Amino acid sequence: MPDLPTPKPVLAGKPVLQGDTIRLAALPEGHLLHVVGPTTTGEIASHLRAVNLNESTVRPAGYRQWFIAGDDTLSESQRQALADALPDGAFISDQSHGRIRIHVSGSNAAMLLNKGTAVDLHPVNFPEAGSAMTLFGHISIQLTRTGDKDFELVVLRSFAQSLYEELQMLALSLGASEVVS
Repeated sequence: MPDLPTPKPVLAGKPVLQGDTIRLAALPEGHLLHVVGPTTTGEIASHLRAVNLNESTVRPAGYRQWFIAGDDTLSESQRQALADALPDGAFISDQSHGRIRIHVSGSNAAMLLNKGTAVDLHPVNFPEAGSAMTLFGHISIQLTRTGDKDFELVVLRSFAQSLYEELQMLALSLGASEVVS
């Protein structure tokens, strides 16, 4: 049987854009796990610490649903340890291969994102760790506030390039330019 192709990062080669008030960058294709079942954000976070995944974050994704996101690729044993730590009736589906994370930050990040989504991004209404399944233009995303002026967008892999290019145009209109490495 022939070897399966090695996946290539979908946003490889896309530039990081930076300006005085905005930054746009693709995040590493680490891990994105979908948890479904009778548990809570706090319980999942404690299970992450118990299996030494301290850098991963937990975001609500609907009724009894969460995403666990992080920059590192997880081994099968790490995923299994987390699955074993969850209560009965809760399970994990690895979405790492099918979804891409994009970071938008800076004092104009909310203004940029408001050009494509109807979510009220004012910090009072969408505080840090706030998360919403929404649209950016016509593309379905999960939008999470990861800091005061930091946001993460999770998008299906097949829409990642289109979304990134749209975000690039908006970032350029706000004075960003390509970061030369």
